Amino acid sequence: MVKIRYILTAVALFLLLGAGSANAQWTVIDPSNIAQSIVNSTKELTQSTTTAQNMVRNFQETVKIYEQGKKYYDALRSVNNLVRDARKVQQTVLMLGDISETYVTNFRKMLTDPNFTSSELSAIASGYTRILEEANGVLGELKNVVNITTMSMTDKDRMDIVDRCYKEMSRFRNLTSYYTNKNISVSYLRAKKKADTQRVINLYGKGAEKYW
Repeated sequence: MVKIRYILTAVALFLLLGAGSANAQWTVIDPSNIAQSIVNSTKELTQSTTTAQNMVRNFQETVKIYEQGKKYYDALRSVNNLVRDARKVQQTVLMLGDISETYVTNFRKMLTDPNFTSSELSAIASGYTRILEEANGVLGELKNVVNITTMSMTDKDRMDIVDRCYKEMSRFRNLTSYYTNKNISVSYLRAKKKADTQRVINLYGKGAEKYW
């Protein structure tokens, strides 16, 4: 029977996505570095930006980081024919990408939404970064499991951690969606008072109506 640690080692190599060396570690393209770069960029944005116009301009750096990372997540998503346990590792990493995508996609829209003040946009961005930081911490624990030099754990220990990381990352992904929807609902309700809900629907999509 193939040991779980060897299955996870194979996934770790898949996560390198073309590193070119069978003994390479999870460092060539590290999803945790992508997420942390987005966090750092957003923190700089919220600390140095005082107007919505400047925030829109400065947010382009965060978008640039995300788009570079998206190439990694798209490549990882294309990896098929993994065994069940290895796929759970893959899906956990991809959920971190989903969190980043939800943040960048929706916050970019919020930056053009007149129903938010610059201070509110800064607070919203800070909320996203807090979630992303917590989710990135989960990925750090997962990295310890797939690290090919970690041999002291039993197969059951490894899979228990993989299962816990998967569930935690799923919780953070759901929290990101909830947080996004609640913020959109604020805009929708403000627009409703001004009889301007169509603007919000056009910006966020027809589903915006359900958020309130």
